[in-house]
Amino acid sequence: MSRLATVDPTTAEGQARTLLSRVERALGVTPNMMRAMANSPAVLDAYLQFSGALSKGLLPAPVQEQIALVAAVQNECGYCLAAHTVLGARAGVSDDDLVAGRDARASDPKVEAALTFAKQIIASKGFVSDEDLAAVRRAGYGDGEIGEIVAAVALNTFTNYFNSVGQTTLDFPAVEGVATRD
Repeated sequence: MSRLATVDPTTAEGQARTLLSRVERALGVTPNMMRAMANSPAVLDAYLQFSGALSKGLLPAPVQEQIALVAAVQNECGYCLAAHTVLGARAGVSDDDLVAGRDARASDPKVEAALTFAKQIIASKGFVSDEDLAAVRRAGYGDGEIGEIVAAVALNTFTNYFNSVGQTTLDFPAVEGVATRD
């Protein structure tokens, strides 16, 4: 049972209604996380703007989804693990890479370097070593892409924490066999 109320899109008012309608049009559904965020339209708007901006960046959507899987596992968020398993598949991540991504692995060595770097950002709370930075650069990532990896970690850590605090009711198929606290 969710510890934060969810806003019903059909009875929402003002900016919450506008934002939830936008989510419904974009996704075809209104996930419980966004319904809970709508309690503060500022929170939902911030999330949508941040994720929208990153969707126009240098990192391809499949890589962003794999970073989200790394963050979900590292931060023990079952809601985000379930959501990004579905969203990752929709973005074209193979079944094998959806599973491997949970451990910061990927079939593409360049993608794996990004996932390893993302995992290290989380583990070190951002205080990555010179070698961590050199390794992601050797894999072919420039400073813009590195900045986007950091941003993807930050965005996903926000959603991980939001869902962990709220114990958001799962509305995606649960991922079995992965330790989470939800």
